[in-house]
This record gives sequence, C-alpha cells and structure tokens, in this order.
Amino acid sequence: MEWINDLIFGSGVAHAIFVLALVISSGILLGKIKVFGVSLGITWILFVGIFLGHLGLGIDEHILHFIKEFGLILFIYSIGMQVGPSFFSSFKQGGITLNLLASSVVLLGVITTYVIHVVTGLPISTMVGILSGAVTNTPGLGAAQQTYYEVTGSQDPSIPMGYAVAYPLGVVGIILSLILFRTIFRINFAKENEAISNRDASKMTEAQMFSLQVLNPAIFGKTIHEIKNLTDKEFVISRLLQHDSGTLTVPLPDTLLNENDKILVVSNLQNIELIEALIGQKIDMDREAWNKLDSLLVSRRINVTKSGINGKSVGQLRLRNLFGVNITRVNRAGVDLVADPRLQLQLGDRVTVVGSEASIANVEKFLGNSLKRLREPNLISIFIGIALGVLVGSIPFMFPGIPQPVKLGLAGGPLIVAILVSKFGPKYGLVTYTTMSANLMLREVGIALFLACVGFGAGEGFVETVVNGGYRWIAYGAVITVVPLLIVGIVGRKVYKLNFFTLMGLIAGSMTDPPALSYANGIAGNDFPAVSYATVYPLTMFLRVISAQLMILLFL
Repeated sequence: MEWINDLIFGSGVAHAIFVLALVISSGILLGKIKVFGVSLGITWILFVGIFLGHLGLGIDEHILHFIKEFGLILFIYSIGMQVGPSFFSSFKQGGITLNLLASSVVLLGVITTYVIHVVTGLPISTMVGILSGAVTNTPGLGAAQQTYYEVTGSQDPSIPMGYAVAYPLGVVGIILSLILFRTIFRINFAKENEAISNRDASKMTEAQMFSLQVLNPAIFGKTIHEIKNLTDKEFVISRLLQHDSGTLTVPLPDTLLNENDKILVVSNLQNIELIEALIGQKIDMDREAWNKLDSLLVSRRINVTKSGINGKSVGQLRLRNLFGVNITRVNRAGVDLVADPRLQLQLGDRVTVVGSEASIANVEKFLGNSLKRLREPNLISIFIGIALGVLVGSIPFMFPGIPQPVKLGLAGGPLIVAILVSKFGPKYGLVTYTTMSANLMLREVGIALFLACVGFGAGEGFVETVVNGGYRWIAYGAVITVVPLLIVGIVGRKVYKLNFFTLMGLIAGSMTDPPALSYANGIAGNDFPAVSYATVYPLTMFLRVISAQLMILLFL
C-alpha cells in the first residue's frame, strides 16, 4: 500500500493534483453552509487548505507556486473578459458619480490601512493582506503576493494569513453596513421604488417601438436617408404603411416618405420627442396591428455566429440592399440596442430582423444563426490574451521616488489586456465571445486553484500567528471594512441623493463582494443593486489590484 502513502503524503505531481482536488471539493461543500443567510462561499477552500497545511500536509514548492499563479491568471483574465464590454460605457448614465464614490472607498481603505500600519508598526505586507481580506478582494491578495516575491525574492506568509483572518468579518461587515444604512436613513422601500419608476435610466436608453404618422411638410417626398441626415439621433424605420396605396413595406434608405404615411420607428425614450417633432405625431398602433396588416412580413431574432461578421457595423452589412430586410434592434448581454448603422456587431449578438420569410432565411445563412457555433470555446483569443497579459504585466515602469520598477504583474497585466481585448477585439476581427457558463467555469477553476494554494502556503504557523497577536488583525480588518463604507455611504445618500438600491450595489461593488450583492438583490426585489454593482466593479477591481501592488512597492 506504499502507493497510497505516496499519493497522500508524497511530493509528486499526482500527489499535488490529488490533494488540491480534495481541498477544493471539500471547500465547495462547506461553502454551501449558510449562517443567518450568509455564506463564505468558495473562500472555504482557503480555510480547508490552511487546516491541512497546519496539519503538515504539503505540496512541492515549485508546483504550488506555478498552480497558484496560473489559477490567478485564469481568474483575473475571465473577470476582465466579463466586465470589459461594460467598462467604458459604465461611465455614462451617472456612472462617473458612482465610480468616483467607489474609488473613494478604495482610497479611504488604503489610507486607513496605512494609518494602522504607522500606529501599530505591523509590516506593510501584513497590512496589505489584512486589507485584501477586509475588502474581500482576492485578486488584490494575489497582486500583493506576486509583487512582494518580485521585490524580495521570497514569500511572506503573513500576507495570506492577514487575508484569511480578516476575510470572514469582511463579508459580514459589508452586509452589516447595509443593514446599518437602512436604519440610519430610515429607508422606506415603497418610496425608493416610486423614485426609481420616476427616473429609470435603463428604460430611457433601451430600444423601443413607436408608431408615427408623417405630418411634417418639410419632409414630404424626401428619402429616409435624407431625413436621418437632418438629426444626429439614432432611430430605425422598421416598417412603412403607404397612405396612397395601403401597401406595407420594409423601407430602404432611398424610400420616400409622403404625407399621412404611417411608420414603425425603433428608438429610445430620450430621442422620441425630437423624432416626433421631425416626422409627425405618435399614433395608437401597436406591433400586433402592424403584423396583421401583412402576413408576408415576419420579425425574427437571429444569432450572429459567423466570424466574418464580427466587428462589422450594421451599415457595412448592407442587409437592406442585399436582402430587402431591416435590422431594428440588437440584443447584447440582455440589453436591446438601436440598430444604428454605426453600431459594430459582435459574435453572440442577437439581431431582430424584419422582412419576408424567404429574405429572412437568406439572412440567417448570412449571419450564421448556429447555436452550436456559439457553444464552441474561442481558445485562440483566450490564450493570445493571456500571453499579451503576461507580457504587459512584465514590463517595468520607473517612477520618480519609487526605488523599484513598477510592474502590473500577473494580476494587473491580464486584467487590463482582457478588458481591452473584450472591448476592442471585435473591431480588429478577433472573436472574443465566450458563453457565460464557459467564462464562469474558467473563473471558478482559477480562483479555486489559487485559494487552495494560498491556503497550503499559509497553513504552517497560522494558528501560532493568530494566538500570538493575530487576533488583533480581526479588529484592524473590521476598521478597514467599516470606516470607508460609512463615510462614502453617507456622502452618497446625503450629498448625491442616491437611491438606496443603487447605494447597496455601489457598496457591494466597491468591495467586489458577491455575497453582499446577493443580499442586496434579495431585499431589493429588483436589479438596481446589480446594475450599480456592475457599473463600479471593473474600475474598482482594477484599483484594488494596482493599489495592493503600489503599497508593497512604496512602503515596504
């Protein structure tokens, strides 16, 4: 039975994989346990690793280091691919204010950490570990460990120890802060929902349908192309009911509009008043009424699955001229966008096409519409992006006053490249589409490997550290968690008059904390916490990773 002993207590690759698999599976099972509705989730993997490491079960140092760094890269890169498309657009629609407040949470956390470092004399590396745990930010932990190793050539076990000690109360502290804000501000959910209904920004920007009657003499006899040149507002004329002949058609750019013609327009609420002033008044005619007029015209959603379409604009496809159909809307990540000619299509988009049955069948062949194609992983873009991320992360940058060159590292480099590739890759013909399930699988495998390796690395001496003063780290972590949230939460509510649902998402996003978001979604009953969470998450994640590295470089 020597082979069993080697498998469990040996030092080879089989031993490493076997032990990691046991730690990860045990941690995931424990993560399903909830106390008062709150769970630490997969962070239990870290604690199982610490426990086994404390018992003396170890993994070869070189294997452990490789798996940890590779897991971190997979985790960071998949996050960047997920948030990349919304990273730049998040600064619109009030996103600047939300991102400034979230950045303030990050900055105040760094300041609080440094003050505690000065007062207590704890090493800055330990404090950065406590900071990462207090704000529940695992990538920041990885960035700090990697930067410390590059600067000193060794590992500091107090970094993951500080993280592990501060993390549980970090999760609880964020949720307790939300409960405290609800009491302080005397929140009435009915009033908050009423305020939301009065100013729903998402409804203002999403594509919607309107029926208009052509009544402006200035546009009589003009082509649709000429009329669209009169305004910079985005709109698509989906169907035209000619007044003289009673014919229903899919209009082309050179189609003329005449007096009393009726048109079905796709635009958003922000633009409709100006479009109405330009063309004519709105009429009470819904989509079903249009469908009944001509059974030969159908509307269908088609998936863009051909690589050649990736990155091309709606106007470049010339679908009206080639097939006699109209693209009215583009659904991307669950949001309907107006099919403006300048809008660039991406693999995975679902376009709404209006035309005859035969024409739409030809368009399906042109665009692909193959769900099987979407399920195939685009590994080329993933590994090209990872290679570029490692390359960018390895570039040294010299700054005045900093003795060591600053590198983005294996956390920052892949994150930035993933954001840029997912946003701009389609423009240059790079297929970056990945299904949500594939992205989540990549992310969860990466973070599971990383946490297991961190746990093993911190296990030896963990209990001794906590007993000999490490319990104070819990208090330091609680201060780092609560103080920035209280300050920014009060400012956001009292100064910027943020809706409470939006404020909850902002707080959860500024801490990159999914359990807090889950709690916020549960009590809100709407998606506003998730929207504000997604708005601030990309920038916050980036700042957490960079600030962890800078604190090590500046104050070590």
